[in-house]
Amino acid sequence: MSSHREAPEISKDPVADNTDVYAFVSPDQPDTVTIIANYIPLEEPAGGPNFFQFGDDVLYTLYVDNDGDAEPDITYEFRFQTQIQNPDTFLYNTGPITALDSPNWNVRQTYSVTRIEGLTSYRRRSVGKTAVLASNLMTPPCRIGPRSTPDYEALAEAAVYELPTGQTVFAGQRAEGFFVDLGSIFDLGDLRPFQNLHLIPSAAAAGVNGTKGFNVHTIALRVPKTELTQDGSNPTDPTDQRSVVGIWAAANRSKVTVRLNAKQPNVSTGPWVQVSRLGNPLFNEVIVPLGDKDAWNLLDPADDQQFLEYVEHPELARLLPVLYPGVFPHLASLSADRADLVAILLTGIPAGIIPGFQNYTGATNADVLRLNMAIPPTADPNPFGILGGDLAGFPNGRRVTDDVVTIELRAIAGATYPLVDASFAPDAAANLVTDGVTAASNSMPFLPTFPYLGVPNEGFDHRHDP
Repeated sequence: MSSHREAPEISKDPVADNTDVYAFVSPDQPDTVTIIANYIPLEEPAGGPNFFQFGDDVLYTLYVDNDGDAEPDITYEFRFQTQIQNPDTFLYNTGPITALDSPNWNVRQTYSVTRIEGLTSYRRRSVGKTAVLASNLMTPPCRIGPRSTPDYEALAEAAVYELPTGQTVFAGQRAEGFFVDLGSIFDLGDLRPFQNLHLIPSAAAAGVNGTKGFNVHTIALRVPKTELTQDGSNPTDPTDQRSVVGIWAAANRSKVTVRLNAKQPNVSTGPWVQVSRLGNPLFNEVIVPLGDKDAWNLLDPADDQQFLEYVEHPELARLLPVLYPGVFPHLASLSADRADLVAILLTGIPAGIIPGFQNYTGATNADVLRLNMAIPPTADPNPFGILGGDLAGFPNGRRVTDDVVTIELRAIAGATYPLVDASFAPDAAANLVTDGVTAASNSMPFLPTFPYLGVPNEGFDHRHDP
């Protein structure tokens, strides 16, 4: 999956685990960019009595690089604080929660948003101008059921804040938007629509969305484009390097945690240490080998040169011809460095490769989402993004509807290699391979407006069947 349980250590710390990052020009407000970072993978909706929430001891960060050096030029920090109204009950709520200030809501969470200019990272500490954009904002409750949260849409809408400084923000539970056939991919790459062609074949069948019915916790931020460019300009020229920004998210914990006793909470102290990060979907999940996954989470994108070899020669590209005998002969013979994947994942795509498009950030190899903000939103988005001829989609940023699993599978299978070597003919299967699920398989539809991810799945009537 995109980044759910992608590394050994962070899989033990779900509250700090990035699951997905999205960055796109807002379709309903095209003078803005929306950044979404999800955390806490595979939330079971019926998760009481201790329902899911952000970590009070976690510093959540969204990063923007606007000069191509893979260092943050703008950082948005989110800190959360939980308040228990009545410690003498085991209940999350003692009656229907009909408003964010309902006395029936027992376990509440508020948060603050801080914007920093010039923070390179917590490993390379250099803090510039700092401004608290808002504090004491409310997250909505988790969606429990028709008696506890009878009008959840209204509760969630009340938790969307238009800040006086020009940003729009939401933090709270949302339906899982990432769609993938987990069961088939991790069963030796037995892609369900084509398992009859697998080395260990079985009858062909439709894909199954393994994340259907689960929830995540979302931080969503919509900002004017002029807030993200290095000179405050409004990007309108796709060929201008100032139109391109790099975006990623992270979670950080204090270096030291002291566990006291049952009557006293843990004490966290010391400098912040990054424990999770995410830029492009599936990078640490599929590209980075097991022995380097934990180290990758601790490092900054500016350190990603050391992972270049895994992009130039991805393990999955070697496995596909083995797992599907005779299906990928051209891929099997491709031994050159995968410059196409380097461009997609580590540098951005230079001008002259795709007509009318570039999202190149320079020679620094770094795993970040690269968004050309001068490319307008598409009225009818193609789920295959640039592979489908839609320049507003992945790998130009990432929209919630983009089928990133299929896009990356096809790229790794060789579909994009002709962009850097016109003499290469991809296998016919390279432009057909998929995991067999689409956004339509999600249990909750996406929203046309901010925060775009769907209403959470309800605990009372939850189900994960296909």
